[in-house]
Amino acid sequence: MGNHDELMAGFLSEPMLSGPNWLANNGATTLATYGIDVPDGLNFADLTALAARLAAAMPAHHAAFLDGLPRSVQFGDFFFCHAGIRPGVAIERQDPKDLVWIREPFLSSERDHGAVIVHGHTPGPAPVVRPNRIDIDSGAVFGGPMTVLALDGTEHRFL
Repeated sequence: MGNHDELMAGFLSEPMLSGPNWLANNGATTLATYGIDVPDGLNFADLTALAARLAAAMPAHHAAFLDGLPRSVQFGDFFFCHAGIRPGVAIERQDPKDLVWIREPFLSSERDHGAVIVHGHTPGPAPVVRPNRIDIDSGAVFGGPMTVLALDGTEHRFL
């Protein structure tokens, strides 16, 4: 699960609380993919109705997919999450919010996290490879390329 997924799930469950932030982070674009236009002059009272329209328009398998997204997964020496982890906290004890939102102090940390953290959330012109992390966010949302990481044992390459 990434931060935009979390924002959408929050909008569906608590539209008054999460709606403004989700809409400010391209939620209207997502609504449009479901055939829902955001009305001009949207006010807080409209958020609940808008969330109900989204829930009604969303196919059940989309809702199940969103509800079932894991915050992280680990395969061998690689730990995958959207944003990163809190340095100094054991992987199994990470705060779910950090897994989808953190930047610092994670990005500047040189600690051994017990696994190589594979993440995105912080775009750059090319993947960033450090001994303790690999950032694969190459800014596709801004027109950059989509980076795909291929792992084979401890070796990696980018497609």
